[in-house]
Amino acid sequence: MRIPSNLKRAGLLAPLALSAFGSVAAFAQEAAPAAAEAAAPVPALNSGDTTWMMLSTILVLFMALPGLALFYGGLVRSKNVLSILMQCTMITAVVIVVWVLWGYSFAFGGGTSPYWGGLGKVFLAGVTRESETGTIPEFVFICFQMTFAAITPALIIGAFAERVKFSAVLLFVVLWVSLVYFPIAHMVWDANGLIFGWGALDFAGGTVVHINAGIAALVGALLIGKRHGYGRDNMAPHSMPFTMIGASILWVGWFGFNAGSALAANGTAALAMINTFTATAGAAIAWAIVETVARGKASMLGAASGVIAGLVAVTPAAGFVGPVGAIVLGAIASVVCYYFVATVKLKLGYDDALDVFGVHGIGGIVGAIGTGIFASASLGGVGYAEGITMASQVWTQILAVLVTVVWCGVVSAILYKLVDLVVGLRPTAETESQGLDITSHGEVAYHS
Repeated sequence: MRIPSNLKRAGLLAPLALSAFGSVAAFAQEAAPAAAEAAAPVPALNSGDTTWMMLSTILVLFMALPGLALFYGGLVRSKNVLSILMQCTMITAVVIVVWVLWGYSFAFGGGTSPYWGGLGKVFLAGVTRESETGTIPEFVFICFQMTFAAITPALIIGAFAERVKFSAVLLFVVLWVSLVYFPIAHMVWDANGLIFGWGALDFAGGTVVHINAGIAALVGALLIGKRHGYGRDNMAPHSMPFTMIGASILWVGWFGFNAGSALAANGTAALAMINTFTATAGAAIAWAIVETVARGKASMLGAASGVIAGLVAVTPAAGFVGPVGAIVLGAIASVVCYYFVATVKLKLGYDDALDVFGVHGIGGIVGAIGTGIFASASLGGVGYAEGITMASQVWTQILAVLVTVVWCGVVSAILYKLVDLVVGLRPTAETESQGLDITSHGEVAYHS
């Protein structure tokens, strides 16, 4: 039995991973000729791997609902909290349906194109309960990838929170996942993908999830414009407890995001697990230190932001770097993200309401490039494939980042313009002033 072209995930089929991890060696044996010397049976479904991947899938859903919803909900004003919760909920539901109908095929449909997976698995054609992806049922693989597809566009909405029509959000998301997320997922994680073929390392979504979301968020913030009253009205977060609870849930769920990306309950998952601990801790500490130096006090919002920055940075690196390297990578990303949030955004004057670009976009870029550095065996990482140097791996990482930035930036801009023509992006100034909770959904979060 050959390895399916949609077996996935950056770490598992890249040459580095093939030489580094025992579970992947089993997949390689699976593809060997029947006459091979090894007497071991062809790997079959493994209940331990399947259980872990089902749990990981649930953990990633937990990141979106309620994790991201609460994190974002606390950061907006009270008159818009329900609109953010509703957007996160409906984006998740809509993308699940889109993923089953055509998204899985576009990303992992088995086609030979370097840019998309084709139409071979539209409506999940050919997938049955007997279908396998490595040692897990294909349905489990489909669900795991589905949660990644659902949370990524939900990240974007933080940039233009409080000022976009509900219908515009949903239309944009359907178009965006179809023309941006699915192609990038194919290019990075499918065995036939363009970026995968370069040998770029993206264990759990630095390019596919975070840079993708961050760039789309920045483009949206620029094209949609600032919130009415930006720079004049008080737009402080209405509930820091919500935000802290959401950040904590995201950290817990991220173990499914990162450790689940091993696609097995093995040593690679364990490495990703400890790195998800250490990078995040290093980033939270770094943000608190730099904020204390810059402002005189460390804030709860800063600590939550540091947690997210660390999680973002370690996402592409989780299966490739060592625990100490992860601490350093998380700390570096946190400091760079703080600079963009506290200085660059203010100087340039764009209204990225919840700092999606400053944390996810910048943190994703630092993490993606940093993976090429800290994967070095000399720095405690798992090392490079034969013939690959740090310089060549870093250059490959930079190319992967550039392709993602250009593809996402150009296509996202076109889609924002298209949605504006079809349904209009912004509500009226009066509607925005009243708040989207009452004007879009006919309800309020709090009754005085």
